[in-house]
Amino acid sequence: MKEKWHKVIEQCSKLILDKRNEIQQAIVCLLARGHLLIEDVPGVGKTTLVQTIAKLLELDHQRIQFTSDLLPSDIVGNSIYDDQKKEFRFFQGPLFAHLVLADELNRANPRTQSALLQAMEEGQVTVDRQTWNLPEPFFLIATQNPRFQTGTFPLPESQLDRFLMSLTLNYASTESEIKIFQGQDPRLSLAGLKPVMTKSELIESQKQVDGVNVSPLLAQYISNLLNETRKRSDQFTPLSTRSGMALAKAAKAYAFLEGRDYALPEDVQKVSRAVLAHRLGGIDGVTYGQTRSQELIQLVAVPS
Repeated sequence: MKEKWHKVIEQCSKLILDKRNEIQQAIVCLLARGHLLIEDVPGVGKTTLVQTIAKLLELDHQRIQFTSDLLPSDIVGNSIYDDQKKEFRFFQGPLFAHLVLADELNRANPRTQSALLQAMEEGQVTVDRQTWNLPEPFFLIATQNPRFQTGTFPLPESQLDRFLMSLTLNYASTESEIKIFQGQDPRLSLAGLKPVMTKSELIESQKQVDGVNVSPLLAQYISNLLNETRKRSDQFTPLSTRSGMALAKAAKAYAFLEGRDYALPEDVQKVSRAVLAHRLGGIDGVTYGQTRSQELIQLVAVPS
């Protein structure tokens, strides 16, 4: 299974140049059953990344463009009265897909943003007192514009904490951009992509990730990282227990990709930037949080 996942990463890297590490982090997030937040300016490959992952893993996918006038029902769905059957029927919204791109999430108002909370936390939505399960697997990738851009509503900390990981794609190198300009639009290459694995293989991989061992020493290391932010609350946003659980989940997924059934402190360090950036950055953004997460890792020694 490890070889197939590395093939997925390789195929993505051919379409989205100079982003191998970011692609790997996105796959880690998927394997850990989390959700991903991408902060960046438009036009750096966020949508192409989602479409490529969906194609390679044979997943149904939907894109929701968030705007200031978007309503929660536009995302979740609506109950509409059927005059013939004399009853209300629920019509599913675009949220009912295996992979959902919530594009420019912070352009929508807080009420609409909050429509995703139950889906992200429980894998289900409630409409008119009836609960509907979302497809399995369910993977949400949300993008947000940098806060200095106009027309944005900052995501509250409680919603940021629902994302397992976050990253920035940034611009490609000059050499890679020249190749892109000379070649075919990467989106046109999507049509020729063949699935590398099936949905059932993805679900099986997620179950194997659940079984990766976290030793007492590793759990202590994660706890020490959290406690360091609490002791230095004047320097860092204190991290919640959920943050520690996210570090453990992502470290287990990273270890799985490395072919191990146990996680190491090095795995925590590899994923810490993506797991902690949006939690430590808050309204100042993912890029700022990435710097803060690196500072935290340097402050805390691995227990011996």
